Amino acid sequence: MKAYVLLIPGLGVILFLMGSALYAVVAQSFGMVSLTGESSFTFTFWQEMISDPILQRSLAYSLRTSTLGSLGAIIIAYPIAMWLSKPLPAKPLLIGVLRAPMFVPGLVAAFLLINVISYHGILNEGLMALGLLDKPLRLTNDKFGWSVILLQIWKNVPFALILLGGAINSIRSDILNAADDLGASRFAKFRQIIFPLTIPALQASLILIFIGALGDFAFASIAGSRNAYSLSMLMNFTATQYYEWEKAAVIAMVIMLVAVISAVVITLVTQPFATKTRSVITTIQGRNS
Repeated sequence: MKAYVLLIPGLGVILFLMGSALYAVVAQSFGMVSLTGESSFTFTFWQEMISDPILQRSLAYSLRTSTLGSLGAIIIAYPIAMWLSKPLPAKPLLIGVLRAPMFVPGLVAAFLLINVISYHGILNEGLMALGLLDKPLRLTNDKFGWSVILLQIWKNVPFALILLGGAINSIRSDILNAADDLGASRFAKFRQIIFPLTIPALQASLILIFIGALGDFAFASIAGSRNAYSLSMLMNFTATQYYEWEKAAVIAMVIMLVAVISAVVITLVTQPFATKTRSVITTIQGRNS
C-alpha cells in the first residue's frame, strides 16, 4: 500500500471541508450560491463593496492595528528571547509566566486589559500619581486603535517568544564566541549574526501574528474604535444584521487576499537579510581561524 493512501481519510476530509467552504465564499462573492435570492454570476457586489467608504475605513483600521500589533510583538519578543537564552535562576518559572497570555481567551484578555488601560484604569491612575500626567489618557475605544494594538502585542508576544527563542537557542555558541573574540558589540552580534540567522522564525512569527490580528474579532469588539469597524466586525454585521451574505463574502475574500499579499510582502522584505547568513558565518569563522 502506498504511503499517501494512508493520508486520504484524514487529509481528504480536511481538503473537502476547506475546499467546499472556500468555494462557497468565492461563489457567494460573485452572486452564486445565494442564501437570500436568485443565484447569478455578477460583479455587482464587488463593485459596491470596493467603492464603499465603510469598507475602506475598516481595511485601513485593520491594517493599522494588525501591522503595529505584529511589529510591536516582535520588537518586544526579540530582547526577551535573547535574555532567556542565557542561564538564569528560575528560568522555567519565568518562561511559564511569559507564556501565560497564551492560555487566556481573547474576550477574557480584552476585559482584563480594559481595567488596566481604561480612562480611570491602573495605568492612567499610576501615571497621574507619579505626576507624569495631568489628566488621564483615553486609550480604550480610541479612533487610532491603540487599545487593540496593545492587546495584540500582549497576546502575541508569548507566541513570538516560542518561535524566536527556538531559533536563537539553535545558534551555535562557537559562532557567537568567535564574534566576541573579534570584538563585536552586542548590537553588532544581533545585527550581523542573530538577526540573519533567525529570519525564518521572524517570517513565520510576523505572518502568523499578522494574519491572526487581521481577522481578530474579540479585541476589536471590546476595545476597538467606535468610529470604524475591523474587517471581521464589518463582515459579521453585514451578514447577521443586514443579511447581505454576498457582500459579507466579498469582505471575507478581501481578508484572505490581504493575508496572502501581506505574507508575500513580509517574505520579500525579510528574505534579503536571510541571504546574508552564510556569508556572515563564513567570514566570522574565517577571521577567527
